[in-house]
Amino acid sequence: MKHKWNGRLGVLLMVCLLVSCGTLRRNRGDAARTKTVSVISEDTLAPALQRKYDYFFLEAARLKTQRKYDAAFDLLQHCLHIRPNAPSALFELSQYYMALKQEERAVASLEKAVRYAPDNYWYAQGLVNLYQQQKETDKAAALLENMAVRFPDKLDPVYNLLDIYNRQQKYDKVLALLNRLEEKLGKSEQISMEKFRIYLQKEDRKNAFREMESLVAEYPNDLRYQVVLGDIYLDNGKTEEAHTLYQNVLAEEPDNAMALYSMASYYEETGQKELYDRQLDTILLNRKVEPVTKMEVMRRLIVQNEQAGGDSTRIITLFDRILEQDTDDAGMPMLYAQYLLSKKMNKQAMPVLDKVLDIDPTNTAARMTLLGGAVQEEDYEEIIRLCEVGVEVNPDMLEFYFYLAIAYSQAERTDDVLDICRKALTHVTKDSKKEVVSDFYAIIGDAWHVKNRNEEAYATYDSALVYNPNNIGALNNYAYYLSLERKNLDKAEEMSYKTVKAEPQNATYLDTYAWILFEKGNYAQARLYIDQAMKSDEEKSAEVVEHCGDIYYMVGEVEQAVEYWRQALDLGSDSKTLEQKIKLRKYIREPKIKQNEDEDSK
Repeated sequence: MKHKWNGRLGVLLMVCLLVSCGTLRRNRGDAARTKTVSVISEDTLAPALQRKYDYFFLEAARLKTQRKYDAAFDLLQHCLHIRPNAPSALFELSQYYMALKQEERAVASLEKAVRYAPDNYWYAQGLVNLYQQQKETDKAAALLENMAVRFPDKLDPVYNLLDIYNRQQKYDKVLALLNRLEEKLGKSEQISMEKFRIYLQKEDRKNAFREMESLVAEYPNDLRYQVVLGDIYLDNGKTEEAHTLYQNVLAEEPDNAMALYSMASYYEETGQKELYDRQLDTILLNRKVEPVTKMEVMRRLIVQNEQAGGDSTRIITLFDRILEQDTDDAGMPMLYAQYLLSKKMNKQAMPVLDKVLDIDPTNTAARMTLLGGAVQEEDYEEIIRLCEVGVEVNPDMLEFYFYLAIAYSQAERTDDVLDICRKALTHVTKDSKKEVVSDFYAIIGDAWHVKNRNEEAYATYDSALVYNPNNIGALNNYAYYLSLERKNLDKAEEMSYKTVKAEPQNATYLDTYAWILFEKGNYAQARLYIDQAMKSDEEKSAEVVEHCGDIYYMVGEVEQAVEYWRQALDLGSDSKTLEQKIKLRKYIREPKIKQNEDEDSK
């Protein structure tokens, strides 16, 4: 018979624990009593008992892999009946106790495992972790000290101790550990810098400087250490010693970026502003200096310029001079563009962002910034230019597909709209926002309507509303196109009402709702909503004005209706019946839209 172990695990495990509690207490008592006599050790266990222990322990491991935890726990308890001090069983049981939130029993079990298997590194490391989880820092430190001696090839205990002693501000112990590391690993910048920091914490400046000087002496050909020592001198008021080191380095390597930058810091520290500015120019216009160093300098200059309240002219001039150099790194022009944007100089930033994309077409931040400007300007040709490349170099960014679809729609490239939306949907993942997926289906629906394929349009709008039932744009267009065909008007009214409720001042949505009411013959209510649409429509759309005339005619206000029709004509309405309505002073219904049955779907 198969059992559902997961459902019974908690009950069975607790039963096992209750049964075993007495055993454990009895075992502890036995252990305590036998301490004065002898301890059962692995060497003295009879071979038959050892085979029995091994069998049950391996069986417990097998059951654990099958997630039969209650049975495995029971077998581990049985292992302790055979060998009360077995480290392997004690260690495994500690994991179960931790899972059961019985931390004290977990610690006791693991302490016993470490006691009887002192050469097992992983048992000891597990106990350290438990001590630290329980904020038993002193116990953790004591065990780590023991591990550092017992396992000299393992560095983790030493690093762990360094962290503990640093937090406890036991600096003498930190130095002792660092010296131990240095003996094992050799002298290094990281260890020397840490020792330097600790000496400064102890206010032992003499030994602090001696430490870094010994690093330079150890590696006399590594000029980087000389610059580091110079920086330490400079930070601690020893300016002449710093200057000497920097000059020595530059005499050997005139283009050494670290030394050039440190010399600038020296000039700044000693108040030599003209030399400081000249030194920065030397760095920024030096082709041999790495871009990352130049950017660090420019950021520093920008901060200083802002703090001093200076204008942006010097910074911009310097950026322009830097960009005159040929470079294959997009970092500096991107920093320049960000600076210009921060100064509200958006127009000047655009060509700089274009330069970023010339160097690195995958720079999403630059492309998105340019795209934002193009969208704001309603420059659909620029949107197409940016997004066509964007979907190629960043195929998983749905934003590029979205704006490209909108731009294609404005350019009346309906087939391209359908193609790019279909392509976008192939990149949708489980993490994609449902609202975005819904918008793509809504755009496809609009495109099918343009092609007079309304059945496909309605099916696609349905898909859009599955992903986002509150997609206001899809609800409005779906409802309006149904009203133009004079079909499913109850469904159209229900969808349109949602849009009006969501945005009660939106003239387009008010007009749709009014027109659906008109088609249903509810003229008095239609007039209320078309009046609201007219008040909200500041630009006075020809379609809304003509609808207003139609509705007014149906409520018996013919003169006002004719006046609205004339206004619609002046606004450029493309209605096929508008001129007849004005001439006959009578409402004439537009012919019903028919499905295009001749065009093949793609």
